[in-house]
Amino acid sequence: QSGRGEPEVKWLLAGASGFLGNALRVRLANEGHEVVRLVRREPATSNEFRWDPYAGEVDPAAFTGVDAVVNLAGVNLLTRRWTTSRREKILASRVASTATLATTLAERAAEYGERPVLVSQSATGYYGTVAGEQPHTEDSPPASDFAAQVCVQWEAQTRPAAEAGLRVVVLRAAPVLHRSGSSFRLMHLAWSCGLGATLGDGKQWMPIIALSDWLGAVRWAADTPHAAGAYNVTIPEPTTNAEFTDELARALHRPRFLAAPEMVLRPALGERVGQMIGDMYVVPKRLTEHGFVFGAPDVRSTVAAALSKD
Repeated sequence: QSGRGEPEVKWLLAGASGFLGNALRVRLANEGHEVVRLVRREPATSNEFRWDPYAGEVDPAAFTGVDAVVNLAGVNLLTRRWTTSRREKILASRVASTATLATTLAERAAEYGERPVLVSQSATGYYGTVAGEQPHTEDSPPASDFAAQVCVQWEAQTRPAAEAGLRVVVLRAAPVLHRSGSSFRLMHLAWSCGLGATLGDGKQWMPIIALSDWLGAVRWAADTPHAAGAYNVTIPEPTTNAEFTDELARALHRPRFLAAPEMVLRPALGERVGQMIGDMYVVPKRLTEHGFVFGAPDVRSTVAAALSKD
């Protein structure tokens, strides 16, 4: 905080009620920053502002004095089967929220000046589920599958803000791991009960990132004046699913003797199975080049961070 006791940065969060949004809100508040958030219901406190992303509407007062806008809004990609209606909701929730924020910021860019920065979530799914000999970097083209094309359209909605001269950072994040939420909470429970398993043949590359490093990447994106464009947010020392499950088994003192092949997973998961057993070889080239320091750069430290109570 500054010498006057004022927050260093004022943050506006969209999607603050989810796993990542709640973790970011708590971390920022604990560090002394001011955090306001967008809600679709009637605001209950002075730090909440109403918006309707599907109608393209947001209370302009929400942006007053804001230094960083973080967009985490979007329907969960993996909790339900990808029916036609579910696909539409997955895409629309991301497109509508991002477009509403970027367009509003663009329309008021003259008023805001160079601030705020827009930090928008995306995913390593941008590159698809088929890996080559070389890892995907931010320069790699997008894949053609459903999840990848969602990412393409999701990211495209940030253009109005960038074209208006505002700094825009897109975080192509790997699955974020922590015992408090996300898919890792279920993994932790399964392994604790002795039911953990390698997915597929275990040889596939598996992008992951510790919650602490994801939070650090968001802070870095907001605080770093030269940060702009897309950044892969995944461990710089890639791991396979077998290596990950071995490390999790070691950390929890449980054996790893089960395997869940695709033929078993596909009937239950449908097309989503590709996101779980697909080969995703991705590295954070731009983050590394731009000086971001990972607290958990490999699979062992990431598992340890995910299991911590911090």
